[in-house]
Amino acid sequence: MNAPVEVPVNVVVAVDGTSGSGKSSTCRAVADRLGLRYLDTGAQYRAITWWMLSQGIDVHDAAAVAARAGEPVLVSGTDPLAPSITVDGRDVSVEIRSDEVNGAVSPVSAVPEVRARLVELQRALIGAGGIVVEGRDIGSVVWPQAELKVYLTADPAARAARRALENGGADVAATQESLLARDKIDSGRAVAPLTMADGAVHVDSTALSLAEVVDVVVGLVMERV
Repeated sequence: MNAPVEVPVNVVVAVDGTSGSGKSSTCRAVADRLGLRYLDTGAQYRAITWWMLSQGIDVHDAAAVAARAGEPVLVSGTDPLAPSITVDGRDVSVEIRSDEVNGAVSPVSAVPEVRARLVELQRALIGAGGIVVEGRDIGSVVWPQAELKVYLTADPAARAARRALENGGADVAATQESLLARDKIDSGRAVAPLTMADGAVHVDSTALSLAEVVDVVVGLVMERV
């Protein structure tokens, strides 16, 4: 077991990257190792998507989504060992991982009013410092002044295998197709597209174990701070 590493209490580590590249597992472990908070911004987009679906809103109607984006109350827990997300006081940590939400999160995330609402929430949490944040636009849009910006990727086959395993042995080929479709949407959206931020360090996790990726990121943090 690795001993905790001391870093400045106000450090911000921004980790962006593609779906299935290992962002969540890496960020939780890095935050735990460094004694920092952890924020999964993807869970926030999933949570607001879940709320839209629960309200019967057509997620492909951008105007309808925009009109309701300010209504739900979202609260993100930042304990890396037990991250949580609540909507209007209800814990939706399980519900936001459903197939229904998986299929709806991209169009909801592309709505500018949704992104503006959640970026405001994210900046409020990040502002206190001492946090590892994962997402797709953290280093480029949400917090470009982060002490360390990482862009985490892996080849599509490796990402699909990992995600299929997470989903209880889902079909790998179908999972890969879904991930590539998500990449296209995330990279092509007009507002805050998925991109490698200026000054970010590219880490390819294809051939690395989780422990190795965590060591790489912790090492990068120590170099920067």
